[in-house]
Amino acid sequence: MRKFLIILLLPSFLTISKVVSTEKEVVYTSKEIYYLSQSDFGIYFREKLNAPVVYGEIPVYANEDLVIESGKLTPKTTFHITEWRLNRQGIPVFKLSNHQFIAADKRLLYDQSEARSVVKKVWLESGFKVYNSPYDLREATSSLTSYSQVSIDKTMFVEGREFLHIDQVGWIDKDYTSEKDNRMSKVQEILSEKYQKDSFSIYVKQLTTGNEAGVNQDKKMYAASVLKLPYLYYTQEKINEGVYQLDTSLKYISEVNDFPGSYKPEGSGSLPKKEDNKEYSLKDLITRVSKESDNIAHNILGYYVSNKSDIDFKTKLSVIMGHDWDPKEKLISSEMAGKVMEAIYNQNGFVLESLTKTAFDNQRIPKGVSVKVAHKIGDADEFKHDTAIVYTDSPFILSIFTENSDYDTITKIAKDVYEVLK
Repeated sequence: MRKFLIILLLPSFLTISKVVSTEKEVVYTSKEIYYLSQSDFGIYFREKLNAPVVYGEIPVYANEDLVIESGKLTPKTTFHITEWRLNRQGIPVFKLSNHQFIAADKRLLYDQSEARSVVKKVWLESGFKVYNSPYDLREATSSLTSYSQVSIDKTMFVEGREFLHIDQVGWIDKDYTSEKDNRMSKVQEILSEKYQKDSFSIYVKQLTTGNEAGVNQDKKMYAASVLKLPYLYYTQEKINEGVYQLDTSLKYISEVNDFPGSYKPEGSGSLPKKEDNKEYSLKDLITRVSKESDNIAHNILGYYVSNKSDIDFKTKLSVIMGHDWDPKEKLISSEMAGKVMEAIYNQNGFVLESLTKTAFDNQRIPKGVSVKVAHKIGDADEFKHDTAIVYTDSPFILSIFTENSDYDTITKIAKDVYEVLK
């Protein structure tokens, strides 16, 4: 009986049941399909912009297929977007309030709310590029050069990178800019490429930033008359301390020409080569050393003011130079001389003023620049030097020591540096 019932029921188990679905077919809009199929990081916007601004001049079209051009938009044009839509080609477009259309292309426009307004200046690094938009890798035409300063009016983050906008020029990657003056990097490039020779010792320092550059700047050479700078500095220091005054008189006696650091009387200058036992004021002596590089005037200052190059004098100047220094050897590097000139600049006294009015202002460093210069030259046989403060908007020290070279070469080096730092 049980087997019989099983046989009767078996057809019902083998019959396939038809299932009726209660779900409705899902229909997506073209916009929803676009959202599902496209990345946030594509070149087209996925919704309308509230405060649109174009990067540059772009075309406006009479219909959404973007075929018939009907006008232009510029960065100064105010316009409003009323709708985002896909045209028949599947390209996102914006409908404008005047019923015209533009491409919803991130390379053409952006939402002003995404850009942050700033007012600042930055320095361009080597390798920078200017773009019409942060989304467009095509370079824009620009006359900008590396290591120049530019004004930024807005910034914007695009796909994890920050871009800066240069007014009337374009956008640059922030990674290729510097908040600090970077021109000394360019100076270093020039010095290394053109003047990296044993016959040159060159030192450059911006006084406002402290940035430095140079080649062989620690190489000591016979310094000739440049070594009168330490004595000028020390004289100004004693005046500042009240030990001496500009009208203090010192007698020219024979002993002044014989101490460590003195120069031969028969060298440069207009004072008598033999002692005359007359008295000369500090102001007169400083002027003669600065203007004429007068050996006798230097010797008088050194004999009295530095107490014949005593230990206090040598110690103080060694600290300023950053190296032990012996006046008897008359050896010094361009950097050591530059540091003494910087110390004179910081004193801002009569010595500094006198170094801006010399008999050598039409040669060497001053000849290569078009601004005021305070400098001290030095010549001795095959050695020709000049150490200066160049008064650009950001004054800098330039110390050039040469061996077996000439004045015109010093002028050329000065001009190359000045063209970057002017």
